Amino acid sequence: QVQLVESGGGLVQAGGSLRLSCAASGRTISSNAMGWFRQAPGKEREFVAAISWSGANTYYADSVRGRFTISRDNAKNTVYLQMNSLKPEDTAVYSCAVGGLYSTQPGRRPGEYAYWGQGTQVTVSS
Repeated sequence: QVQLVESGGGLVQAGGSLRLSCAASGRTISSNAMGWFRQAPGKEREFVAAISWSGANTYYADSVRGRFTISRDNAKNTVYLQMNSLKPEDTAVYSCAVGGLYSTQPGRRPGEYAYWGQGTQVTVSS
């Protein structure tokens, strides 16, 4: 069993930046792909970014590519999401999730992820 705790969310003006962290405990996630998803009120959960187990491959939703960067520090059992040039439409609860073991091409569907954190709220004002 693994527990995930997200942090770093908050209120920011459009154009600003935030760095989200996802700290894992209970077991190592160093052999798993990891993903970030978000869910806005009244909308379905959507894929944001994913990173392969080694960190060599990263994947992004078209809506965030070039603005967001996913990374991981396996020594700290933590995954990050650096968010720059934030827009009001980025407002959502952001959650991290554990993907496939030794996956080099993590999926974009929530069903492909096994464990989820509670999420952290990101609010971008215009």
